[in-house]
Amino acid sequence: MATPSEKLAESLAALKELQDQGMIAMRSQDLTRTHRERLLRNGFIQAVIKGWYIPCRPDETPGDSTAWYASFWQFCSAYLDSRFGDAWCLSPEQSISLHAGNWTVPKQLIVRAKQSSNNVIALPHGTSLLDIRAELPLPRDRLKIQGLHTYTLPAALISCAPELYRRNPTDTRTALSLIGDASDLLVRLLDGGHSTIAGRLAGAFRNTGRDNVADDILETMKAAGYTVRESDPFTTPGPMLFPRKTSSPYVSRIRLMWKTMREPVLDHFPEPPGFPTNKTAYLKRLEDIYTSDAYHSLSIEGYQVDRELIERVKEGSWNPEENEHDQNQRNALAARGYWQSFQAVKTSIEKILRDENPGSSVKKDHSTWYRELFAPSVAAGILKPSDLAGYRSAPVHVRRSMHVPPNKEAVRDLMPAFFELLEEEPEAQVRVVLGHFIFVYIHPYMDGNGRIGRFLMNAMMASGGYPWTVIPVDQRDDYMSALESASVDQDIVPFTKFLAKLPTPDVQCP
Repeated sequence: MATPSEKLAESLAALKELQDQGMIAMRSQDLTRTHRERLLRNGFIQAVIKGWYIPCRPDETPGDSTAWYASFWQFCSAYLDSRFGDAWCLSPEQSISLHAGNWTVPKQLIVRAKQSSNNVIALPHGTSLLDIRAELPLPRDRLKIQGLHTYTLPAALISCAPELYRRNPTDTRTALSLIGDASDLLVRLLDGGHSTIAGRLAGAFRNTGRDNVADDILETMKAAGYTVRESDPFTTPGPMLFPRKTSSPYVSRIRLMWKTMREPVLDHFPEPPGFPTNKTAYLKRLEDIYTSDAYHSLSIEGYQVDRELIERVKEGSWNPEENEHDQNQRNALAARGYWQSFQAVKTSIEKILRDENPGSSVKKDHSTWYRELFAPSVAAGILKPSDLAGYRSAPVHVRRSMHVPPNKEAVRDLMPAFFELLEEEPEAQVRVVLGHFIFVYIHPYMDGNGRIGRFLMNAMMASGGYPWTVIPVDQRDDYMSALESASVDQDIVPFTKFLAKLPTPDVQCP
């Protein structure tokens, strides 16, 4: 007779078989009742709505939203396919967000379907799905993106509500930057006789620096006999111009975010004190604060460390090879890696204090910080050396966040653009706040992004003469909430104010 562990292994094998087929959202009939109940009881799947399940981790705490946010888009695709077949499409507004590289989980996903009954379906963690009975776009105006039926970009720009330009200017400007010329838009504008929409699109393109596209729309519509009045649907001038088509929506987004967020940062973060006159004393202060910084930064990431362990590992009196069965090994490896990475960051700060461009310094050195952070785990045989080569090569999800980091291909375009912004930024306080935020927004590594982000923040602090700043672990919730506001709502003010009000570096380590 099979033991409980053997029975669970059978159920996990059945789950793995489904996952190997690329199945994230599972219906009741995809698993036998025995397997389904066993996996539910042991925390390997969770119910979404009646008859539908997603995989999860058994160590997730009750109410944890990570599994749901990580599965949201795949679940919606599978669920909508099961209900409507191919006869459904995301709203034009949501289509624009996806074209613009914004995969943030929405509070409510709006879907058009010919056979809809105008339902609101409550989903986990305050999200919902609204399906409305409406005509679908023509086949030429539909595009499938990662299993989701969307409007093509030209069709979405014509069909979207005017308030989208005011409500979500970053996504809309990013979408406009992806349009090469007016041809695809004009076909649809002329076929539908959309003179009002033509005027709005002309104004929108002119707002983003695309005068040639705006003029083409106006002149062609006029030649066809339409009277078109140009109107700018945005409420503010464009923070940056896109004189020609861009190739990456992700790069356009972070450039727009940086330009849009600069002023709020300058409004809410104190002026830099300037380079320290005694650079030796400044660097000595870094050494003095190390133990406290390591405790709080590692604790924010869930490691269990204290002063004694940090000091012991710092002095090299803990050998991972001799302590491979030590229950504290994971914490000690993290502490040792933090110490090694901290030394590399300190070297970078020395160069910054010698007046090297802060962005250039971090661009050259951040990969060394990352390798040092995880070098002890390689030495202990937990990670392979190849795990430390370059940026991530798989999707990653931020715990309990509605923000979905860019895909692995986008990361390769984003990181050079990020460092260009950092190198070109003249204001230290902007480098501090947006350097940290945009880095963790991109999430270029599989692990260690928070620690590297805080190291980067403090390197930029040094570039303005600010003291090394510790984010206390007891303020973790406020810290993560402020980052979430910036990532999901594009509101950088809470994060700026959070960093600005942090205490001086005299944060204690237990």
